Amino acid sequence: MNEYDSDRILDIANEAGYTPTNNLLETDCYVLNTCHIREKATEKVYDDIGRIKKKFRNQKKPILLVTGCVAQAESDEMIKRSNYIDGVIGPQSYHLLPEIIKKIENKNKINLTEFDTIDKFDKLNTIRNSNSKVSTFLTIQEGCDKFCNFCVVPYTRGPEFSRPIFEILSEAKQLIENGSKEIILLGQNVNAYHYKNYKLSNLIHELNNLKGLERIRFTTSHPKDMTDDLIETYSTCNKLMPSLHLPVQSGSSKILKLMNRKHNINDYLYIIEKLKRKNPLIKFTSDFIIGYPGENQSDFNSTIDLIKKIKFINSYSFIFSSRPGTPASNLKSEQIEILKERLKIFQKESDKIKINYRNHLVNKNSQVLFENKLENQEKYFGRNEYGDPVIVESKTDLTGKILKVKINHFNKNSLFGEIENNNKRDFAA
Repeated sequence: MNEYDSDRILDIANEAGYTPTNNLLETDCYVLNTCHIREKATEKVYDDIGRIKKKFRNQKKPILLVTGCVAQAESDEMIKRSNYIDGVIGPQSYHLLPEIIKKIENKNKINLTEFDTIDKFDKLNTIRNSNSKVSTFLTIQEGCDKFCNFCVVPYTRGPEFSRPIFEILSEAKQLIENGSKEIILLGQNVNAYHYKNYKLSNLIHELNNLKGLERIRFTTSHPKDMTDDLIETYSTCNKLMPSLHLPVQSGSSKILKLMNRKHNINDYLYIIEKLKRKNPLIKFTSDFIIGYPGENQSDFNSTIDLIKKIKFINSYSFIFSSRPGTPASNLKSEQIEILKERLKIFQKESDKIKINYRNHLVNKNSQVLFENKLENQEKYFGRNEYGDPVIVESKTDLTGKILKVKINHFNKNSLFGEIENNNKRDFAA
């Protein structure tokens, strides 16, 4: 979501007469787009501000703007904490960037954290999306009405809002004209998308019919909104990739209830089984919070049992991070040493599953969409059907092509392979 927002901030800055630079010391305006999901991410904001301040110690400072969810959550506190910040702009207000910069140039400090999602997208619709990457993000939904007890999103992004389907299709066509072959639909609860009579399944069908678009993905989904019509698209839409990121957070129904997740483990397993019936090739990734307040050893063991059962090809796991203002902010977890040990055990087990999955790909073919050439190398980077990074050597330009690749080996981060001579498309089974 922040990558999409950052690209759109650049488009708006271009409209205001600013152009991007890779030379930091040339910078007239520095925009730091932020995330507030975990405490560590928040502290990185202030670390980065400190580095910028040090870099410009002996010359005129640039306009420094902090945008995104940290800006929304901390607003006045940020300006109090660092006088170096000129403006604090929430994620629903960055479309006002030209006016904000003008006010700052007149020596005003800016704090703009209103929830006006409609106004933001009305403005963005007037500015062409210039992103020309092979794989691009496209925001279709923002905000959250689920109010999980650990999560700040409802407070930093506001209530659920779905963009009109005609606006999304218009922007998708722009991206395809720019050269995009894959579009990844974004939302805090992307499968909660609902505009008039249109749901996410309808949008996927519309995108599936667009000429020039080769692949469709969406993230991040909530199990509560994984409806039958959406599940059906995994058998009816050939451009929808057979992978799904479906955060579960814990393998214990007791902990899910404490989290206010609105689903239990049986619900989750039932969804997985329905998806497998519609597309036997589908693979899953998920998010996990280790050590949520109330988690005991038995609850943790249930989480380990779940990842062994489903065999997630990628698992994103973190120790519970208390976020100010959430219902869980004052709850107590186990001692940090215990939680670190649990995280270590979890990640060791999830790595075993991932290695076994990748071993299964060796000497088999994957369809890879190549996104770019690696700098100063005759190697190209792409992703297979399941989003796994794949690297191959090639003297010819592979950018934007979907080719059959035989996987030879892998490391912790990537798969490595070679282009097959007979490039007939098929999925790795």
